[in-house]
Amino acid sequence: MNRSIISLAGATAALAALTGAAVLTGAGDPAAAPAGSAARQPVQRSALVCPAPSASELASTTYTSFTPKGAQAAKQGTAQLLPATGAAGAKAKPLVPLTEPGAPVAAKVDKADSPALIGSAEGALAPGWSVQQTTVVSAGPGRAVLGTSCVAPDSEFWFPAASTAADRQDFLHLVNPDDLDAVVDVELFGKDGALKALTGDGVSVPSQGSTSILLSTLVTEKAPDLTVHVTVRSGRVGAAVQAVDAKLGADWLPAAADPAAGLVFPGIPADATSVQLVAFAPGQDDADLTVRLASPTGSITPAGHETLHVKSGMTTTIDLGDVTKGEAGSLLLAASGAHTPVPIVGALRITRGTGAKQETAFLPATAKIDERATVADNRVKASTLSLVAPGKEAVVKVTTSAATDGGAPVSKNVTIKAGTTMAFEPPAPSSGKGAFAVTVEPVSGGPVYASRMLSLPLNGIPMFTVQPMPDDRGTVVVPKVRPDLTILDD
Repeated sequence: MNRSIISLAGATAALAALTGAAVLTGAGDPAAAPAGSAARQPVQRSALVCPAPSASELASTTYTSFTPKGAQAAKQGTAQLLPATGAAGAKAKPLVPLTEPGAPVAAKVDKADSPALIGSAEGALAPGWSVQQTTVVSAGPGRAVLGTSCVAPDSEFWFPAASTAADRQDFLHLVNPDDLDAVVDVELFGKDGALKALTGDGVSVPSQGSTSILLSTLVTEKAPDLTVHVTVRSGRVGAAVQAVDAKLGADWLPAAADPAAGLVFPGIPADATSVQLVAFAPGQDDADLTVRLASPTGSITPAGHETLHVKSGMTTTIDLGDVTKGEAGSLLLAASGAHTPVPIVGALRITRGTGAKQETAFLPATAKIDERATVADNRVKASTLSLVAPGKEAVVKVTTSAATDGGAPVSKNVTIKAGTTMAFEPPAPSSGKGAFAVTVEPVSGGPVYASRMLSLPLNGIPMFTVQPMPDDRGTVVVPKVRPDLTILDD
């Protein structure tokens, strides 16, 4: 056992940095973590940012804010969003302010020039605070449902499946929640390696403001599949890519999970007509992986795609076609036993529909649920929850919150058999109307990965969006501490 001479306040600050926007309850107070203890505690403060939704005159955006009920130490709290328009934004009227855990709040915005938003939550409303941004564009080249979970600011992001092709307009949105300007570097990697960028180094993101960059202005090459790497030199930002396809609609491409030797993509729709996997190996070595599809009845190997080779520093794309064959599934990538495991990042581009009535969405590789995952803005007969247990059988507790217009929560335990995917409509709240939130909490068994599909068809077009559901970071681990404020490292 090693002992590091670090103050509890310093350790709390370090833990806050590791959890992005989360800060421990009782931060800086030695009494908040008894000597010799090591337990999860609810966070005290959380931060989220939401990108500017759409420039279309036909766009309508709904923001839904929610904090789950739980073991919050604080009795009161606040949670709100403000326009990311510089320091003046602090004087603006808050959007979707929450008043209590367990009760979602929604607001609709129809302005074409709606700004990005900066949010903060404190006290009882901080643990697991989640905001969903859902935009419907009813016509035009960007007609689609565009959905994204507002993200915690961070220092690094990976976006496989971006594009600078002629039929795509991909915008990188950067939002800075802090009082000082942030400086960001943007790199693009195609099938042959890094693309020579005309610009992208040292991009300034104004304090409490936002910047959007059309990716095709950074390079001359028209590349259909790219991996975008965003690193922050100073400060921190939230990042997301908005992809608009001339024929396939539009959606948000969220950042992929951190590079890992095995990746999980939970929740490919049963009626997907095309699935493309885009992967990138950021290290010095090539990656060799096995490819499996976790169906409702077990794991199978997609015909013709048993393995995947990803060259170092190059973006690799494989077309899996209608891989689900009418049954919901999840894609599982694992390191080949014949080679040393190599971390990669990845995302899926999913298409539903045919001909002129097609719609696309993105599903990045997703981290497993540690304590709880949360997604807001679910709607009756429009939401599909997908759960996959890649290893051992698992049991999770699925809870539907009250709706925005009343009602009561409903919970049930769900068993996911080893190597399978379960896709189902989450139970509606008992009475009440409007949008509701869904939480997933592991109860027993192996790791579980989750996503939510929101389907809002329009004029025969199967418009939809998919949100990954990683852990909502409602708690952090308080280190073991001696009375002399030294931390004990196991």
